[in-house]
Amino acid sequence: MNYHEMSSVELARGIRNQQFTSVQVVEHFLERIDALNPALNAIVILRADEARQKARQADKAIQRGDSTGPLHGVPMTIKETFEINGWPTTAGHGKLKDHISPRTAPAVQRLIDAGAIIVGKTNIPELAGDLQSFNGIYGTTNNPWNTDMTSGGSSGGAAAALASGMIPLELGSDLAGSIRTPAAFCGIYGLKTTYGLVPLRGHVPSAPGSLGQRDISVTGPMARHLDDIEQALDLIVGPERPASDAWSITLPAAKTSRLGDLKVATWLSDPYCEIDNEMADALNRVVDLLRNQGAHIDDTARPDAMTLEGSHALYYDMLASSMGAGLNEATRNKLLELANTSTTDDYRTRFARGATQSHGLWLKQDEKRAQLQNNWLTFFDNFDLMICPVVNTPAFPHDHSQPATSRTLTINGKPQVYMDVTVWAGLAAIAGLPALSIPIGTTESGLPLAAQLIGPAYSERELIRIGQLIGGHLHPGGLPWPAL
Repeated sequence: MNYHEMSSVELARGIRNQQFTSVQVVEHFLERIDALNPALNAIVILRADEARQKARQADKAIQRGDSTGPLHGVPMTIKETFEINGWPTTAGHGKLKDHISPRTAPAVQRLIDAGAIIVGKTNIPELAGDLQSFNGIYGTTNNPWNTDMTSGGSSGGAAAALASGMIPLELGSDLAGSIRTPAAFCGIYGLKTTYGLVPLRGHVPSAPGSLGQRDISVTGPMARHLDDIEQALDLIVGPERPASDAWSITLPAAKTSRLGDLKVATWLSDPYCEIDNEMADALNRVVDLLRNQGAHIDDTARPDAMTLEGSHALYYDMLASSMGAGLNEATRNKLLELANTSTTDDYRTRFARGATQSHGLWLKQDEKRAQLQNNWLTFFDNFDLMICPVVNTPAFPHDHSQPATSRTLTINGKPQVYMDVTVWAGLAAIAGLPALSIPIGTTESGLPLAAQLIGPAYSERELIRIGQLIGGHLHPGGLPWPAL
């Protein structure tokens, strides 16, 4: 059977009903990994024998009639940045190359407790700090649709593994589009969750063993099937102790049953960050689909007092602050010097200023964020979602030149600053809002294109439902496969 064409929900049901075994499913995916991973380098840590053993145990539990979890016997991989007890967690960083985790990240543990079998870990950029997945420990991950292209980052290994059918489910993380951009580049689904909805403890960075919640960054599922996104979401949401002793989270149910009921705001272009023409055409086709289905479309509505440029300026400042929290003293001093002497406003200088800002200045920026979040809250009193690009370009050729702040991309035949890749993803990130990347077609050269659905806080179920309704029109036979 072609188990890789099935969702993890279907796989778990089949294993539970003894239509097939976990051993058969795990072996099928391991064979695909053996065949496909050498060309992609998506899965960089593989524990095949351990996975086989756990599959045998899962099948014996079924035979005994033991209770099973929603993912019982289903294989999956985990982004390398998440700690798993006894596994390497290096974040692609040389100083952590020998680090073996003594703990498991809570979000990962919740998936394991649901019966998932972790077969391996997927590649990332060093310290999850790039929109491409490459590092000095594990090398470069290639895009399944064209191996000359990047799979994105930082969850690039995860996206490539899913798109190629080497695994049915993944757990990613997102600070600067790190779930959504790889999902867009590889033609799968990726959900950035509402900030704070899922525990991020056990993610590197921060430093191994850190207990604090990292600003902006979130955890979320990635998959080829939106049913898998929803089920994984159900399993990982909720607070840790001591908060879990006092309260729990119940996400609102999806209310939309037809696309014609929706009130949709669109933000498909902006002079501040030009997007690829083929991407713009695909986004407009999605909006035309919604309009033809009877949805109310508003192409000009924006949260009060918001511009893309202003939102991105605040986002990048606080992104830099978050990323700069773990800098060593020597690096911090160099950035302080740059911040105090530079007369430019390029990304290098902006990062230096954000990473070294005082706590007092950060508090002022945090108040601006609170005002922005409130404007989004009011905005969504009148709209169900905002549709916009995930990123300004389809997947682009590998470019590992350093520093990233000096790179450029070619978009519509013109050079554009590389770090502008984060602009559209930052809209949801700075406001802490959920956002779903959905595949919407391909370029003439066969590279995936995507749309970003942004909703109000805690509207994950509604975004998933809308994604399913749109996907029913765009992909009635399921997502296409790359020609591997």
